[in-house]
Amino acid sequence: MLKLSDYLVKKLENQGVRHAFMVTGGGAMHLDDSFGQSKKIKLVFNHNEQATSMCAEGYARTHQKLAVACVTTGPGGLNSLNGVFGAWTDSAPVLFISGQVKISTTLSSCPQIPLRQLGDQEVNITRVVAPITKYAKMVTDPYEIDAILDEAIYQATTDRPGPVWVDIPINVQSALIDPKKLKKFHPVKQKTAKIDKSLQKAVAWLKDAKAPLIVAGHGVRLSNTQKELLQLLKQTQIPVVTTFNGFDLIASDHPQFAGRIGTVGQRAGNFTLQNADVILFLGTRNNIRQISYNWENFAKNAKKIVVDIDPAELKKPTLRPDLALCGDLKNILPAFIKQLKKPLGEKNWLKHCQNLRKKYPPLREFNPIPNGAIHPYLFMQELGRLIPSQAYVVASNGTACVAFFQAFAAKPQQRLLLNSGDASMGYGLPAAIGSCVASGKPTICLEGDGSIMMNLQELQTVKTNHLPIKIFVIKNGEYISIIQTQRNFFNGRLTGCNVSSGVEVPDFVKVAKAFGLPAVRLSKNRDLEKGIKQVLAMPGPIVCELDCTSDYAFAPKLSARKLPDGTMVSPTLEDMFPFLDRTAFEKSKYKTVK
Repeated sequence: MLKLSDYLVKKLENQGVRHAFMVTGGGAMHLDDSFGQSKKIKLVFNHNEQATSMCAEGYARTHQKLAVACVTTGPGGLNSLNGVFGAWTDSAPVLFISGQVKISTTLSSCPQIPLRQLGDQEVNITRVVAPITKYAKMVTDPYEIDAILDEAIYQATTDRPGPVWVDIPINVQSALIDPKKLKKFHPVKQKTAKIDKSLQKAVAWLKDAKAPLIVAGHGVRLSNTQKELLQLLKQTQIPVVTTFNGFDLIASDHPQFAGRIGTVGQRAGNFTLQNADVILFLGTRNNIRQISYNWENFAKNAKKIVVDIDPAELKKPTLRPDLALCGDLKNILPAFIKQLKKPLGEKNWLKHCQNLRKKYPPLREFNPIPNGAIHPYLFMQELGRLIPSQAYVVASNGTACVAFFQAFAAKPQQRLLLNSGDASMGYGLPAAIGSCVASGKPTICLEGDGSIMMNLQELQTVKTNHLPIKIFVIKNGEYISIIQTQRNFFNGRLTGCNVSSGVEVPDFVKVAKAFGLPAVRLSKNRDLEKGIKQVLAMPGPIVCELDCTSDYAFAPKLSARKLPDGTMVSPTLEDMFPFLDRTAFEKSKYKTVK
């Protein structure tokens, strides 16, 4: 006979799990003890369950395998929800295991009574997480533990990956079981949709195109088809643009790279997208940040071929494909490679895209002063220049991810991680911890001063585990994203976004040192090259506070445009603020050969 919690841990060991993130608690005490006895699974203990869930998500994104998080009942599970949702939107395979009160004191023991709570610190966590997980179940029969775990892991890692949740009451955790008598899970083989006719039509459209384009999304990474993507690009010579979640797929110096797209994308990328006549979307769900609220005019000149493993994404009302291929890129990309072996499109099309990138470089909108306070866009450009290929960089929300996406030049085999769907403040530090644990290599964390305050306690996790994370904190004393919104909509009135309106941040050098971490401060643009090199050369963890100017806005950016008569209109994706004069705008359009 074996205690159920011991069996669970041994099963995870046999599944290849080598790390788990957790905050211990009384409701999970048998789980905690069994994890603690493992000789194969290294435990990383956080100081808040939100960080635990975000660590696990960052781990899964980096490792491309199952991540495990363990939390306790009630507040433990509830604290983790933000990271669960981030894993849900961005397709990260994470197994969440929670402790629960004993079965007789759960709400499920008396469903006929509309109680709010029965057990101490009890919450019906499976009902709470059901809308943001692929699978959520409480173990009520100890002999179902094997079947439930297998189904959870299967759901987390097959088709479109995502988070799953297994809730285990404390008296089930401690139950003795005979492993030979456990119930088993038998997955039902899914029928593969036939796409032969649609594939042939897509091939024909691409062959006939004058200005074809490939949009490479996060699904390429999830399906492990990066090599196939590069092979298809080489054969077809089609330009490629990347998405918010997939911008590390293509190096910025790749000859066919045409930029990044979206409402806070790059001008060149958006011009290319809007000028294409046939677009092949690979593993991108085309969310609002990418297509804008003016989605009727997204890629308005193009036939849109969308390849996605999730059938729901092909049916949503915002963007309807002209041709939908529902399936795994692992199967579909080789079919395109087999049938598209020659260069496609007009010869001038690729040259036009390359010229757009030269004409509209990332820092075109700014003119940083060498002796001035650090400009975050210049910092991102310098960081991209100085760090090596194969580096791991994790960014939080706000300036940390927007300036990163717009100004950072990606190199081959770098991993550049951020969360697109949830886009939570406080994400960067715990996700960097998870990424660093997964890779075992030095990791760069890009945080904002407002964002890092939401998981500041995880500096202790970095210190305790001696993780070689280089933490750059963009300090401008403001919630820049919120300030831009409030100024635009409320005549300059500010609420809760800077010191004058009630929000203040500390001296992060002092804070880091209080946690026992080395820390430095960079204050001038002219100091960036030397300072970044020193931080990167530092062994172990370090915090670098960047004293940044607050005198900037995200640019270029899609923004409502005021016409001469005062009317406000939402422009198309390529018409970004600061608005180009109409002559330059028209010259950036592609004119096909007659």
